[in-house]
Amino acid sequence: MKKPTDFTRLMTSYLSSYLPLQRNVSQNTITSYCDTFRLLLTFLRDEKAMNIERLRIRDFSPGLIREYLSWLEHDRGCGISTRNQRLAALRSFFKYVSVEAPENMLLCQKIVNIPYAKKEQAAVCYLTTEEMAKLLRQPDQSSSIGRRDLCFLSLLYDTGARVSEILSLKVRDVHLSTPAKVILYGKGRKLREVPILPNTALHLQQYLTENKMSLPETLDRTLFVNRQGNPLTRAGATYILDKYVQMAELDTHVSPHILRHTKAMHLLEAGINIFYIKDLLGHEDISTTEVYAKASIETQRRALEKHSLVMPPATPSWVTNTDTLEWLKALGK
Repeated sequence: MKKPTDFTRLMTSYLSSYLPLQRNVSQNTITSYCDTFRLLLTFLRDEKAMNIERLRIRDFSPGLIREYLSWLEHDRGCGISTRNQRLAALRSFFKYVSVEAPENMLLCQKIVNIPYAKKEQAAVCYLTTEEMAKLLRQPDQSSSIGRRDLCFLSLLYDTGARVSEILSLKVRDVHLSTPAKVILYGKGRKLREVPILPNTALHLQQYLTENKMSLPETLDRTLFVNRQGNPLTRAGATYILDKYVQMAELDTHVSPHILRHTKAMHLLEAGINIFYIKDLLGHEDISTTEVYAKASIETQRRALEKHSLVMPPATPSWVTNTDTLEWLKALGK
């Protein structure tokens, strides 16, 4: 049996030991990083005719990584955000390599210094307060599924959480004594407490009681489950939202993340301090939250222009899988 190369050894320890045990990252992050390496190996095998089972760290170069990123964009049709996510994973890996195998430090530094691609800031899409209220009126509260769905949608909006944070909630993360709150685990497994409104707390209390989740032995149960009693998935969450968006006849595409945008914009329009919104959403950098402030200002500008007097112009106007690929797929599940 051939001895593993330094790349194989370092990639394995990075994904299966360093990320989950030392960095304590979520399974979602590990899955995303596994996908990055799976795509990288596919590119090297199919586009560069390289033997991916015998790859060494010294086989990499900044130029090769840039070719991979270009392949993602132009051959696979990935957007700038996805390209930058793949680059972030590789930069993290090569930082790790520079520590574990310092003889490669110069190469690693060159790769780590590959810049992210700039992208135009997309407009923030969100629902008005009337549209959000209409959406929440759709679940049938006379059925157990309808009550679950109302509870899920109310909590998703009320907390402004990422859908992955709501789907990973355990019963023990819900605290309904005044003031009611939930404990969310965000990116990097960072914990934050988020308050919930009395009406949402009431829905949650009824949901817990109905599903016999108020007992001590249920504390580690997943909060939201499907008809089979299994944890609700991201696909299931999207199905629920799509169902009620259609029932509400909303003339827009609404994803779970749109409800996060909606909560942020509603708070901003209500005059809530942007630093509070930053903490509520779990943003590390205030610049991420400032996107909502800019969007709010732009909305106000358009409203003013719409209702302003029309002034005359001043002047006249005119893939075959390999063992390594299989391992990455299995680890990412």
